[in-house]
Amino acid sequence: MAEGADGPAASELRRKPDSLNPEEVSSARVYDYLLGGKDNYETDRAMAGRMLSQVPEIKTLVWFTRGFLLKAVEMAADAGIRQFLDLGSGIPVSPSVHEAAREIQPSAQVVYVDYDPVVVTHCDALLAGPPGVTALLGDIRCPGEILDQLRERALIDFNEPVAVILSGVLHYVLDDERPADIVAAFRDQLAPGSYLAMSHGSSDSDPEILRVLTGTNNTPAQVKFRSTPETQAFMDGFELFEPGVVPVQQWLRPGLPTTRMVMLGAIGRKP
Repeated sequence: MAEGADGPAASELRRKPDSLNPEEVSSARVYDYLLGGKDNYETDRAMAGRMLSQVPEIKTLVWFTRGFLLKAVEMAADAGIRQFLDLGSGIPVSPSVHEAAREIQPSAQVVYVDYDPVVVTHCDALLAGPPGVTALLGDIRCPGEILDQLRERALIDFNEPVAVILSGVLHYVLDDERPADIVAAFRDQLAPGSYLAMSHGSSDSDPEILRVLTGTNNTPAQVKFRSTPETQAFMDGFELFEPGVVPVQQWLRPGLPTTRMVMLGAIGRKP
């Protein structure tokens, strides 16, 4: 087990998805639907429909968040990083992390990690062929188990810089599941020059929006949005790039509209 990375309540984790249950909402499948994908059930489409009826801009925000992820990958690849670890990757969408990274670093190694076996199966099917691209079953709430798999299978060389991506995933980790410890477990294994890119739902969003989006309580899609200072605290140990911890659209280009639902984005480098 990786030192200091045991993870919270590893033996009795709650809120795991029943991947084959079409009656249970899946955050990965809702996200897939909002991005125009086909890998979702009626329950997921119904949840997305309720969200869109009251928060119509959420589909735009999902695309802003996807754009932020790709920008983070490009920044890391431009800096010479050739290893990428996408934690809570969800169902693959093109352009994917490995496609974006290999536009700049053709030999980039990419590991996609998700706790949903169906998501990992989708990844395996869609990613079959490209060498150096791997789908791994793992729950970020058990970082030590993921780190052990990465080492045992020689998927990541932690002596070299790595770009770790936590895109829209930490707000699914509740406070009693110790999200800061999860980030620290990965940070402590990273070589200098590594990047961390994170997007996280903000508690500074419109109160009505928060009411709608917390309608997933007691499901695997339950969320815990956090303030800007709380989100920035996850970046401890990294030097933040400008513009800092801000709505994701501010990372993309000037003039993009604000949204009542705020998704914060941050990118940092380990000194």
